[in-house]
Amino acid sequence: MKLVVVSAGLSVPSSTRLLADRLTAATAHHTDVEVEVEVEVVELRDLATEIAQHLVTGFPPVRLAAALDAVAGAQGLIAVTPVFSGSYSGLFKSFFDVLDKDALTGKPVLIGATGGTARHSLVTEHALRPLFSYLRALVLPTAVYAASEDWGEEGLAARITRAGAELARFMAPESEAAPASGFEVVPFEQQLAALRVE
Repeated sequence: MKLVVVSAGLSVPSSTRLLADRLTAATAHHTDVEVEVEVEVVELRDLATEIAQHLVTGFPPVRLAAALDAVAGAQGLIAVTPVFSGSYSGLFKSFFDVLDKDALTGKPVLIGATGGTARHSLVTEHALRPLFSYLRALVLPTAVYAASEDWGEEGLAARITRAGAELARFMAPESEAAPASGFEVVPFEQQLAALRVE
C-alpha cells in the first residue's frame, strides 16, 4: 500500500514538514500490522523550478513527472501547506495545477496546514477542502491546522491521531474496509425480487 506525502514547506527545518511527518506516523501507526505501507515524500521546495517549467512548456521534467506519477499511483495522500496571505501557498497550488485532472478521483486525502497564528485555522475549510473536492478526491473529515503555539499541545496531538486513523481506515483494502461500514448495499432489482417471492 502506497502513501504519498506532499509537503510545501519552504524552510529547513520546516514546521510544514514536521506536521506532514507526524501525520504520516499516525497513519502508519493505525494501519494493519500485516499491511506494508510504502511512504514517499514529495518536497515541493525541491521541485519549484520544474513546476514553473511545466506551467510554461506543458511538459514535466523528469523529477516532477516522477512526483506526479507517485501521487497518481498512491492509495492515499497527505497534503500539507504553509499559509500565505490567508490561503495555501502558490507553490502548493501550482503543483496541483499541473497534476492530471483525474489523478485524485476517489483517492482519500488528508489535508493539513501550518501558520503563525490560530486566526488562519479555517484555511483548511475555505481553501484546501474546496480545492481537493474540485479534484474529486475523498477529503477526510478531520483536517489538521497547526499554529506556532499549537506545537506541544495535547489538542494538536489528538487531532493528528484522529486524522491518521481516518486515513488508515480509508486506505485499507476493500475487503477489510467493508465490514467497518456497518451496512451492505443491495441492488434495487434484488430487493424487488425478494418482495415478489414473499
